[in-house]
Amino acid sequence: MKNDRVYKILFSSVYPLYIQKAEKKGRTKEEVDIVTKWLTGYSDEELKAQIEKKADFETFFAEAPKLNQNVSKITGVICGYRVEEIEDPLMQKIRYLDKLVDELAKGKKMEKILRE
Repeated sequence: MKNDRVYKILFSSVYPLYIQKAEKKGRTKEEVDIVTKWLTGYSDEELKAQIEKKADFETFFAEAPKLNQNVSKITGVICGYRVEEIEDPLMQKIRYLDKLVDELAKGKKMEKILRE
């Protein structure tokens, strides 16, 4: 995987796609925000600030307050890769977020998505 290009993608350019994917399946922007904040530890204000300042994925995850302690419970395949086997820490975080949004769009219950 050539990761450098992915790291420089603006989170603010992908975020609307996450919302669009979720809304197509009857979920909401608020639910996308919940899973994003669960993963990263951002508050509403901090998440909004990351979007407004057009942070790339590298910055978005570098500045994340705290990765959720249950992140290791996120397993499965996303984009053809098992998330628990991705060796690059930043790419793994990006794919964790992809996986959470994917689970949301597939109609999983929020308690299961948030590994409660």
